[in-house]
Amino acid sequence: MAVLGSGPAGFYSAYKVMQGIEDAVVDMYEHLPVPFGLVRYGVAPDHPEVKNCQDKFTEVASSPNFNFVGNINVGQDISLRSFTRHYDAILFAYGASKDRKLGIRGEDKLSGIYSARDFVGWYNGLPEFSNLAPRLDVSDTAVVIGQGNVALDVARILLKDVDSLRTTDISEHALEALSQSKIKKVHVVGRRGPMQVAFTIKEVRELMRLPSVAFAPIPQNLLPLDLSTFPRTTKRLTKLLIESSPDLITNTKKSWALDFLRSPTQFHQGGSMSDSRLGSVEFATTKIVGTNQFDPLAKVQMTDQRESISTSLAFRSIGYQSEALPGMKELGIGFDEERGIIINDYHGRLISSADGADVATPMPGMYCAGWVKRGPTGVIANTMEDSFATAEAIIADWKENATFLGGGNGWQDLKEQVVTAGLRTVSWEDWLKIDAAERSRGRSVGKEREKFTNPHDMLRVLE
Repeated sequence: MAVLGSGPAGFYSAYKVMQGIEDAVVDMYEHLPVPFGLVRYGVAPDHPEVKNCQDKFTEVASSPNFNFVGNINVGQDISLRSFTRHYDAILFAYGASKDRKLGIRGEDKLSGIYSARDFVGWYNGLPEFSNLAPRLDVSDTAVVIGQGNVALDVARILLKDVDSLRTTDISEHALEALSQSKIKKVHVVGRRGPMQVAFTIKEVRELMRLPSVAFAPIPQNLLPLDLSTFPRTTKRLTKLLIESSPDLITNTKKSWALDFLRSPTQFHQGGSMSDSRLGSVEFATTKIVGTNQFDPLAKVQMTDQRESISTSLAFRSIGYQSEALPGMKELGIGFDEERGIIINDYHGRLISSADGADVATPMPGMYCAGWVKRGPTGVIANTMEDSFATAEAIIADWKENATFLGGGNGWQDLKEQVVTAGLRTVSWEDWLKIDAAERSRGRSVGKEREKFTNPHDMLRVLE
């Protein structure tokens, strides 16, 4: 089986398939020279416990039936059609490579507007964004548009005492920029109300408990007086929002706020016409549609009322999105551009609907897991459950003698093609050398590791 992607979805699926099918061989392909995907580049540096799943993934990779093939762009370096000729099955588990845009005026023209995904990648050392260089030293106020866990990660990193981050695996360039930051206040803005937020209790509690950082109280009319009829999780989250943080805004230099019922309409430039930098974000106030403003599924509509927040720094955090790989269309693999997922039967089997057919049928040997299967939602535990479900479908199909792809020797067949093309691949043994080098670099500055932020530097370790 070829697994395309080396993040949690790929590893958890591989683990379950190798456990459920005797002598199963898994070749895992990754476009970077290093594995672990979102665990390495998406999890906040001050959440090292979340990265413990890497230990399990390393255990999976230690099997003689597992091969890691890093530094390969699937669809470009090796065509998808080549995979279909040399594997029994292909599992698409490559996650989400871009973010959703707001689609409002000024978004693509003004500097100072960043994607939360890019910012997270920047402070986590993702090569693609190592040169992002966000200007944190221009404004004392930042605006984060969106109210999910990633939005709270951004707010926390901006407000946290930089010295508390120095022993984490945050990139050195981020430490330098954060040490020069002038940010004192962060607005985390959402279209709906506090009863419809997407963030979890753990994330908001951590932000509320940051030392010397105050939280602006939420207007009481947005919160229910009686919590007795709400589910336990909702009760806990609402109580936390009501209790607020222990520090008062008047007693602290830093603060943050959850601004509800606001929908961004425009980014305005700074003072002069020649200034291409962001000067403020304009919002339309919104209102809940219907009579129950505490319905977790409630929708909102915009009003004519407008207000602005002056700032030179804004982040959009309204979700990630997957993209189709080159060659999918030629193989008849359907991709839902709107939802950013490969069309599947919700159990992980890719499906196709032939012309004139009333029923969509599974594509032999084609599967997907993780965000490219269900969309970019949930935490790593959700991805694990989802990946196990896909693996169970693969195991069931194999044991029921369902039709698969043509088979072959996988990477052993494709290796010659890659070598002939002059491409440098990275094996698991190679990754362990890069890992050791990063840990050594980290020790020299008192950190767990200092990541390489350039693939060439990663490969140089192997010379």
